This record gives sequence, structure tokens and C-alpha cells, in this order.
Amino acid sequence: QVQLVESGGGLVRAGDSLRLSCAASGRTFSSWAMGWFRQAPGKEREFVAAIRWESVSSDSTYYADSLKGRFTISRETAKNTVFLQMNTRQAEETATYYCAARGNGGNGYAVAVTYAYWGQGTQVTVSS
Repeated sequence: QVQLVESGGGLVRAGDSLRLSCAASGRTFSSWAMGWFRQAPGKEREFVAAIRWESVSSDSTYYADSLKGRFTISRETAKNTVFLQMNTRQAEETATYYCAARGNGGNGYAVAVTYAYWGQGTQVTVSS
């Protein structure tokens, strides 16, 4: 059974850094695409970042325009784990952050419905 388990959320002050982790089990996701989405109370789920397998030694990464330069997605293939390094800026980034997995082909990495597997989410609260 495929499982994605997020961790690393918590309460931080605006300007602090935080690293989220997503541990995958049940299959090897090394050649899959992995994504991070977030959902704030009363808002729709939105794309944060995605990483797509290109070769044994490289991946392609994608980011929401507003987060480029502040958030970094990466993966440790040997541990079947993907990370999201966040340099927070404002309380509006408070949300539940979700990890997701999908097939590597095609487009639409920013589209939530293209992802087949989802974690339960980890809460990130940014105080101003």
C-alpha cells in the first residue's frame, strides 16, 4: 500500500526557515514526479513546487511563481524522501502542506488532480 507521510511542520515566525519532509513507502518513487501543495483555511489547494525525474543524476523542478527563490524542492532517492525548504516571509503562508506523487510523463505538474497519491498533510503556522 502506497503511503506518503509528511513531517516537519510547526509554528515559526515570518522570516524563519523550515524544512518539510515527505517519506514515501509502498513503492519506489525515484522515477515519479513529486509535488507539494498547500491549503489555507477557507481557500483552495494551491501548487507550491514539484520535482520530476529526468535521469539518474538530475531532476527538473517547478515552482509557483510567487515562491521562486524562497522555496526549494529536492529529493533523496535512496530514502524515497522529498523535501521542501521554506524561507517564510508572511503569515499568509500559514497552511496545511501536502505531499503528492504522480507519474513522470505529461504536463500539468501544478495541477492537483493529476496526482495519484497524497499524504495527510503537515500544518505550518507562520506568525507575523
